[in-house]
Amino acid sequence: MKHYLKTLEETIRQQWDQKALCDYEGESFTYADVARGIEEFRIFLNEAGITKRSKIAICARNCARWATTFWDINVNECVAVPLLADFHPNSISTFTNHSDSVLLFTDKEIWEKLNPGQMPNLRAAINVKDAKMLWHRDEKVAEAWEKREEAFALHHPTGLSREKLSYPSDNWDKLAIINYTSGTTGNPKGVMLTYGAISDTDEFSNSHFPNQPGETIVSMLPMAHMYGLAIEFIHPNVDGVTVYFLGKTPSPSTLLKAMQEVKPYMVVTVPLVMEKVYANSIKPALDKMKWLTALPQARKAIYKIVRKKVLAAFGGQVRGFIMGGAALKPEVEDCFTKIRLPYTVGYGMTEACPLLGWEWCTEFVPGSCGKPVHDLRICSDDPRNIPGEIQVRGANITIGYYKNPEANAAAFTDDGWFRTGDLGLMDERNNIFIRGRIKSMILNSSGQNIYPEELEAVLSGCPYVNESLVVERKGKLVALIYAEIPDDLDANTRSGIPEIIRTTANKSLPVYSKIHEVELVAEPFEKTPKMSIKRYLYQ
Repeated sequence: MKHYLKTLEETIRQQWDQKALCDYEGESFTYADVARGIEEFRIFLNEAGITKRSKIAICARNCARWATTFWDINVNECVAVPLLADFHPNSISTFTNHSDSVLLFTDKEIWEKLNPGQMPNLRAAINVKDAKMLWHRDEKVAEAWEKREEAFALHHPTGLSREKLSYPSDNWDKLAIINYTSGTTGNPKGVMLTYGAISDTDEFSNSHFPNQPGETIVSMLPMAHMYGLAIEFIHPNVDGVTVYFLGKTPSPSTLLKAMQEVKPYMVVTVPLVMEKVYANSIKPALDKMKWLTALPQARKAIYKIVRKKVLAAFGGQVRGFIMGGAALKPEVEDCFTKIRLPYTVGYGMTEACPLLGWEWCTEFVPGSCGKPVHDLRICSDDPRNIPGEIQVRGANITIGYYKNPEANAAAFTDDGWFRTGDLGLMDERNNIFIRGRIKSMILNSSGQNIYPEELEAVLSGCPYVNESLVVERKGKLVALIYAEIPDDLDANTRSGIPEIIRTTANKSLPVYSKIHEVELVAEPFEKTPKMSIKRYLYQ
């Protein structure tokens, strides 16, 4: 296995003047700029007295400078602590303090909401956007930061030589990242990932969805989450792919405009984005030609035209759409399969850096989430028919949770397998099928296991349903629905929508899991960065 930092080192030498990291319609940095930043940061750390393995937090919106800051920290063997900019200020302070971070890279707006008194280990806060010092309690750090360019000039009077670059590769088992999860089941935990885990993910990615120097990708997922960090940034960038950052969540028109201009080789996203593309573009087009698609001789040609239009809308160079974080609606997946869109739905979690299941689009089985990346077992007497907990092991798996022995004890089996907390099946070809979370499974009065996610898949195909969540109340199954209701619908029909949804869903559900009541909610459900609904908020 090759160390990803050695790949980065080689890429910087070979792609010295090529763009590495760019803000869409903003500033850009070449690989030479990245190399200079890494070396300048190394000198700063030495002058400031900050040693290897020190923790350094990053909490800001995606941007090219966020990415250069990560490389500064990571290559110099400090521990990066990416924090979501959407975290509550109290959470940001708590995680910065819990991680023992000595520096915090953030922005002015976020910093103004934080209390330095809650972060006693913090020595300074620096603005990601303009590299200005926001606050400090350590004069040595402040002085070293202010004079870092002068110090770089003294160390490299003739400039940085690409031939002399040498990035570390003897740190396989050393801590590289502490990633505080924002899961669907409650309080986040600090997941510890090593340089070896990142290298393993990069190697797997190269062997299953390789890229080429000079290609481009649009980053739209939060880099404070491992899905975006590893698959949209680290894996492409170390191989010479230019990464364009959209910053804040874009509107559909802005996203497609960026795709048209950047022409990415791959689109990494969550199902919600592609479901919107389906609802706004693909479905209306197919509905207009429904009578033609009923004709076998015309169907294939129409599907081909639709597929070409979708690929063209994303710049025309996309070899594959990778979706993860949640299941794809059955209706949407059925359509993508029919038009032969090159898509796949993967399975992962922060603790796996992040890949657990994957299969390329040509071999992908609809409804599954790929085949195991490494060792995976289903704890069930009949793994093909009776769901059991999915347990995994491999070089990409976390070494544990930072300063959390209770969580560590609960996370691993006695024989060393990591407990995912997910329930699933695996067919004879090793395709993985997720059935739900152990904590969300409902045991009814007759002893029948009910998986809310399966009911929600049925509900997603019902009229007016935009989002759904099934909960248990007093022994009854209640479907919470965020509905999509046309403005011109009369009052009488509106009042009957819950019953329409309930009746439609129950036609496809067995007796023991029929919906007792449908309750409409006024706002979309609160979600994690992966766009999974935070179930624990609605129990």
